[in-house]
Amino acid sequence: MKDISVYIVEDYKLTRTAYVHYLAEVSGITVLKAFETAEECIEAMQEKTADIVLMDLGLPYMNGIEATKIIHKKFPETKVIVLTSHDRNEEIYASLASGANAYTLKDINLDELVNVIRSVHKGSVWIDSRIAGMALAAFPKPQSTKSMDKLYGESALNIELTERELEVLRLIVEGKSNVEIARELNVSQHTAKSHVCRILAKLAVSDRVQAAVKAVKYNLF
Repeated sequence: MKDISVYIVEDYKLTRTAYVHYLAEVSGITVLKAFETAEECIEAMQEKTADIVLMDLGLPYMNGIEATKIIHKKFPETKVIVLTSHDRNEEIYASLASGANAYTLKDINLDELVNVIRSVHKGSVWIDSRIAGMALAAFPKPQSTKSMDKLYGESALNIELTERELEVLRLIVEGKSNVEIARELNVSQHTAKSHVCRILAKLAVSDRVQAAVKAVKYNLF
């Protein structure tokens, strides 16, 4: 099986070097190059794309959110994993809305980072559990369904998902791929994919990342 190719964008040299040295020893992963700026990475991708980009947010010149947006638009097959020391809700949502496939804090265990790379490469969405908890806590909770309109806006009331679709949506938020959803629900991959497609249509979003963001934003569970 072909190795997972990785670009690293990190302006802090010590951290950048640590990622390169560690991932170079991991079977099935190839680090193509590491960059200090997002501009350098995007320029390199014009010549050769990578499966995964590990993206810092606090970069000189172009920031990681803007770079993620460009990569998502120009190189849709490339997955972006945001690695940052920032845990502010607005940056989490901005990153995911820009097309990031994963968001994790930099103090993640390196073995866990490898698992995230492999999971995202397979199509999963991954959010650090510590960040997900903070994001959920930031949203007000309605006392009843009558208060939903005031808290979340009219659009939230128009989202009608079946119990099965809510179950699938929860698995999407947890970062499960179609294969994992099918296994979890004991259904075929085709059925799992159909559920996901219907959910994306009902939520009026184009991909799983946007579906996960909307599920959290509107507290659909």
